[in-house]
Amino acid sequence: MIPALFVLAYLAIVLYIGIFAFRRSGGTAAEDFFLAGRSLGPWVFLLSLFGTHMTAFAILGSSGHAFNFGIVTYGLMASISALVVPVCLLFLGTRLWSVGKRFGLITPVQIFRDRWECGHIGTLIFFLQAALLIPYIIIGVMGGGTTLSVISGGFIPFWLGGLLVALVVMSYVFFGGMRGTAWVNTFQTVLFLGFGAIAVMLIGQGMGGFTSVTERLLNNPATASLLTREKFSLTAFFSYTFNPLSAIAFPHIAIFCLTARKVTQFKRTVIFYPICILLIWLPCVYLGVAANQATDIPAIEAKIEARAATGRPVPGDDVMLQLLNRYAPGWIAGLLGAGIMAAVMASDSQILALSTMFTEDIFAFYGGKARFGEHAQIFTGRLFVVLVTAFAYFTALNAKVAIFDLAVQYAFAGYAAMSPLFVAALCWRGSTKWGALAATLFISASTVALYFLPRGFTVAGFAPVVPMTLISAALVWGVSLLTPKPSAATIHRYFPSASV
Repeated sequence: MIPALFVLAYLAIVLYIGIFAFRRSGGTAAEDFFLAGRSLGPWVFLLSLFGTHMTAFAILGSSGHAFNFGIVTYGLMASISALVVPVCLLFLGTRLWSVGKRFGLITPVQIFRDRWECGHIGTLIFFLQAALLIPYIIIGVMGGGTTLSVISGGFIPFWLGGLLVALVVMSYVFFGGMRGTAWVNTFQTVLFLGFGAIAVMLIGQGMGGFTSVTERLLNNPATASLLTREKFSLTAFFSYTFNPLSAIAFPHIAIFCLTARKVTQFKRTVIFYPICILLIWLPCVYLGVAANQATDIPAIEAKIEARAATGRPVPGDDVMLQLLNRYAPGWIAGLLGAGIMAAVMASDSQILALSTMFTEDIFAFYGGKARFGEHAQIFTGRLFVVLVTAFAYFTALNAKVAIFDLAVQYAFAGYAAMSPLFVAALCWRGSTKWGALAATLFISASTVALYFLPRGFTVAGFAPVVPMTLISAALVWGVSLLTPKPSAATIHRYFPSASV
């Protein structure tokens, strides 16, 4: 229970941070609760933005995927994300910040409604964004439950671990809003960046050293392929280059872009983002691959035997935690477990994003704020936090899909396909609401179809994210060319130098 006690102490600390943020806030202003008053400083902005992007998917999901498929996991997600995400933040994130600052807008849907002069189409976009974000929130609950269960040796069951994490996240989001979420994410990012390197050194040393582990993997015919790309075809590998496009379309990332105090803060974020990705993903992928040599751990040996018997990947989200329990002293395992917990709890910003969107895009847009006031708007946002957290928790209890697969199959594919909407709204004066509607309906239908299609379904060898993104872009472009444009005044507001 020593490691579990450290993790529980960490949960108490982040809960206090959220309550402290509540005491520092204005308490009533919607912009203060949902955007921290657009006042985040440069380092808090960088670390909190990165922290909200690196969730249980990046920590437990990546190590579990690497356990089954090898070092190719790093190339599939980390290396391409280090290139694509900063570019999206530079060219689209700064435009989001500028538009939000100039026109007092808080959510992406508000920007779409204002830019394209649409109402109910924006509501459809809200429901699509919300539906795609739910799997990501579920991932956070699954990661928290898995971490506490494994780190305590099963003393804390999965359902109780997930419940504790859900309650803590719900509480500091409920009280602290964006300011509490940003401060917690900053603390969490620093914690894991610091302890990630320690975890690699301790576990690597316990397994005989990096060189020894690598040589054993290479000399074993059953594991040699884990040090190559052969488990993924070129078309499948290329498909993953589309996934990072989802970053700017994630509501929590887009809303975080609106919280910066100055647009110059994006410069530091773009520079340091690839370094942070390297420091997060490298230890996780390495430990996931190295776990294939940890046959002295019964839980991992059972996974290896099951994979050999069936020839299919096995659930591996807990392998890094199993290594931590086996090769690190109790108190060190507790500190490192807290660092891992720090990363898997990034569902806080997604819950807040959904709450922000609901109160602004539904409650306020359809007259709730004007009728009941700003106090009622914030109360509605907090109530929505409770409902979303409860739904995510009960869904996570019955989830049978691995964290990596859940994120890639639904969240990444859907949001990557939505990225053309952001490009069109912010960069092309010829785009229209009808082009946005066509793409939204297509993405909605495609996402539903993914649920019924078999896992691993491809189109000419490409993962669904590729045709979904390309067809979405084509629909926005083609339909916009054929349909009426917004008024000249609106186009001039967004593109002052454009000739209308």
